[in-house]
Amino acid sequence: MKALHACIYLMITFAGVLGCASEPATDVDPLSGITALVTQDHQHSPPSTSPPLSLTELEAAALANNPEIRVAMRRVATAEIRVRSAGSLSDPEFMYRGWGTPLAKPWDLNQTQHMFMFNQSLAGPGKRALRAQVAAEGVEQVKAELEAKKRDVTAEVRKTFYDLLRNQDEVLLHDEQAALARQSSESARIKYVVGRVPQQDVLKAQIALTKLVEHLVMLEQDGGLARSRLNTLLGRDPGSPLEVQGQYSPPQKLPALLDLEKDALANRPELAMSSSGVRQGEAQTKLAEKAYTPDYNLSAGYMLMPDGARYRNTYMAEVAVTLPWLNRGRHDAEIAEARADLSADKAEYDNQRALVFEEIQEALIRAQSAKRLVDLYSQTLRPQAQATLKSTVAAYEADRTDFLNLLDSQNTTLEVELDYYRAVSELESRIADLERAVGAPLTREGHESNSTVPQASLVQITPEVR
Repeated sequence: MKALHACIYLMITFAGVLGCASEPATDVDPLSGITALVTQDHQHSPPSTSPPLSLTELEAAALANNPEIRVAMRRVATAEIRVRSAGSLSDPEFMYRGWGTPLAKPWDLNQTQHMFMFNQSLAGPGKRALRAQVAAEGVEQVKAELEAKKRDVTAEVRKTFYDLLRNQDEVLLHDEQAALARQSSESARIKYVVGRVPQQDVLKAQIALTKLVEHLVMLEQDGGLARSRLNTLLGRDPGSPLEVQGQYSPPQKLPALLDLEKDALANRPELAMSSSGVRQGEAQTKLAEKAYTPDYNLSAGYMLMPDGARYRNTYMAEVAVTLPWLNRGRHDAEIAEARADLSADKAEYDNQRALVFEEIQEALIRAQSAKRLVDLYSQTLRPQAQATLKSTVAAYEADRTDFLNLLDSQNTTLEVELDYYRAVSELESRIADLERAVGAPLTREGHESNSTVPQASLVQITPEVR
């Protein structure tokens, strides 16, 4: 494509040289057809036939179908099943024992003492409850991991949604700027035909259109990448068609840092997971200290005595008790290990809280900076650029300025509008990061929920020759 543009440029230049050598014919347009040729490159891909999705619909679809969330949900189910087994009794045992069978007559079972026994081990008081508590805290931890994953996915969906929404708005802005550039090119062409402007004005207009072709290529690339990311978050094929609909709703005021930290202590999944780890460590420490509580083993059995015994049918009962006091070295080491783990869990919670507060602080600073940029563009730069463009267009139509100033004004307006879309999309992304850092949606007090970002107004250039 660049080679084609270069050839066109050389052909136009050569035609200009020939025009300087001879009298230009005013009834022949040497640049006819070039505008149409370049304009063909501005035809971007048609929108998808699938209905556009809102941010709420995308978040609900991601929570239901995201692969990483599904994996986390299965881990929660596994941990919940583990709780039921943690506090249960050990398996009972049945035993048969044959005593006293004579070697001379091993087949003579009437001389054998038959014993049938049932055995059950019992943990010391409170141990089973503590084991169940340890397993239950493990469930709380995987549930917190699930919530953290949901928050991460939701934040990524929101950021990608606003990236794609910005891309769609930039495409609309591109179409407006392309129409404006074509009007400028037509105005310059007509003035050139009647000899009011030099040929370079027409060439500059064509270059402006060609630069817009390059801009459209990058827009389509960014849109394709955003759709691929969003489809992956939704658990869909990355190449599936996807369009979004919605609006920017930047808040007029961001919450205070102390309020955000207070909300994070109550809602941040990572802090809940660390807190559950501390409670689990406390239960494990108590369980280790219960090692000095004896365990029991109960046995009961029926005995069939040999022929000729005074009592043919008898029974037996047996009680076994562990003696942990005789193994203090082992149990003291286990208790010390559990207490050290608990201390590490508490230190981990403090560290996690410090990291969360740091993340909130950084996210708030970025959100505040992004909001200041949005305010700057919306209240100052955009109105100034629009006013400058209108003034330049009016001056160009009245032959009070040259075409170079008109192009410069158009490019400045385009850059300001694109920067504004990037700024407002960046603000929404930073707010998504702030919500992920807090662990809960922010209350956006003071924003206009139904407000939309205004589109750049198209300044008409009338291709008239007075």
